[in-house]
Amino acid sequence: MSNPDRPQVRHLRQVLLWPLRLMPLPADTSARPWELLTPNWREEVDEYTGDAEDFHERHYNEFVTFLPYVQRFLYGDSRAQRNAGAAGSPMRLFRRRDVAQVRVVSKPGDAPLLLDIVHVDLIFFLNIDLVLLNVEISADDLPLAQAQDLLYRFGRAYPAGWDARGQALHCMASVEFLDATGRVLAASDAQDRDSFLAHVAEHRAPRIVAHWAFMLEPLVSDHSGRPGALRFRQIEYYRMPTMAYLALDDPRALTRSDFVRLGLLSAAPEGDNDAMLPFAEPQLADFEARHCYDRFWSDAGAAPNTRYLCSGHSLVVVGDARAAFYNCAERGVLAQFRHQHFLLFLIAHFQKAALLMFSDRLAEALKHLDIADPDSIRRFKRAIREAFAGFLGFTHRYWFHEVSEQAQARALFRMSTAHLGTDALYAEVKERIADMSGYLEADSLRRQANTVVRLTVVTIFGLMGTVTTGFLGMNLLAEADAPMVQRLTLFGAVFVATAALTVYTMAKSKRLSDFLDALSDERLSAWKKARAFLGVWRRGADE
Repeated sequence: MSNPDRPQVRHLRQVLLWPLRLMPLPADTSARPWELLTPNWREEVDEYTGDAEDFHERHYNEFVTFLPYVQRFLYGDSRAQRNAGAAGSPMRLFRRRDVAQVRVVSKPGDAPLLLDIVHVDLIFFLNIDLVLLNVEISADDLPLAQAQDLLYRFGRAYPAGWDARGQALHCMASVEFLDATGRVLAASDAQDRDSFLAHVAEHRAPRIVAHWAFMLEPLVSDHSGRPGALRFRQIEYYRMPTMAYLALDDPRALTRSDFVRLGLLSAAPEGDNDAMLPFAEPQLADFEARHCYDRFWSDAGAAPNTRYLCSGHSLVVVGDARAAFYNCAERGVLAQFRHQHFLLFLIAHFQKAALLMFSDRLAEALKHLDIADPDSIRRFKRAIREAFAGFLGFTHRYWFHEVSEQAQARALFRMSTAHLGTDALYAEVKERIADMSGYLEADSLRRQANTVVRLTVVTIFGLMGTVTTGFLGMNLLAEADAPMVQRLTLFGAVFVATAALTVYTMAKSKRLSDFLDALSDERLSAWKKARAFLGVWRRGADE
């Protein structure tokens, strides 16, 4: 039962942003990934690419928040430049509108909660094998504990485990996606423990719950065994990064425990333990310094008592439902949350996911490398070169440390990236790719050096025959006036013998090179040089 004295959430927005790695398309497919989506996904023509009449003040406020190079990443070029052949935004957004609501049950025995689906999007990026699932839901008039539990349990790709009764841990007891008529489109199967256990035992990869697998269709998990050209793999934690907007009766009535649970997306307290911290006090001693942005946490201003909570994995804003500016969807905090702050969150998680994707590609290239197989070596080199080119493109198109000069946007982005550790991850991936590229260059130089050595050996030993037979223009056999058939026969015989001798010299070129090195070493005796010459034909000699 909820405590009537506790603050009520008058309006809730929850935004899930799930980065996934796109696997390479089949070799016989030349289409872009988004060109393989089913008709229920339609490309969203936004206010920047659609009719100018749809461009509103909230879109202008969003645009001017960002620095010019970020504007080009997010919005592309102007209409005139696009018509002249210039490139648009490297982001492509596709939306499905068949899912209207979601019905959830937090724990067995709880009453169902019906939430509105604001939108469901898939976001693709040019030349980056990533896709981001974006789901936004909304609800009104919720007890604070129910809102906390929703944020904690809803965005999970699969259950973390099961309790002794077989109930899935840390996720919703039931999730059903509904259409506009209330018909169930997909339902969660998180309680089907045996299927999840069997999948991990067979594929060494987790199984995505049915309702999220439905939401991603026609994308299918690469480990699922289901047919489909668009395949994905999980690259981050199974909890989807989450944003939340909460408009409360009195934000000042929230306890420190409430803010910790909201900021770190922890479970709602059991019973009447509202003031009990979810973790030990030493772990939370610097919570306010590390996770809270309190520039507007005061009684003054258009949106008083507004606090931002950031953990990297989450970005939560809490404010007063009685403040008109806080609830304004055109130019207030709600508009900022759904536009500027969402894009900040998206950029930070896109950058981290892209870096993890590059790291995965390097690991896979090494895993499939067989140094005894020339074809495997060629595939490895090709994969590393493609990764290097892709990382170079990512660095110059998508990687930036600052996205805005506005104090609030700059601070929230820095907090997000600091918690996500993207700078350290970038340096690590860059070093790994540089090591791989350095290895390829060193290997190429080694092969060129070996080729030069072999050609030098062949030239030296071929020079003996050339000088001997060409001395003073001498012909060993005077066959210039012989019949054509006889001359062709001799030419063929000499050609075969010369080719065989050249191939044999190439085959022994490494040992012959060692002999030439020994021959040129004045410190070696004649006997040792003779042994080096005999070593050319010694069985088992080192190559």
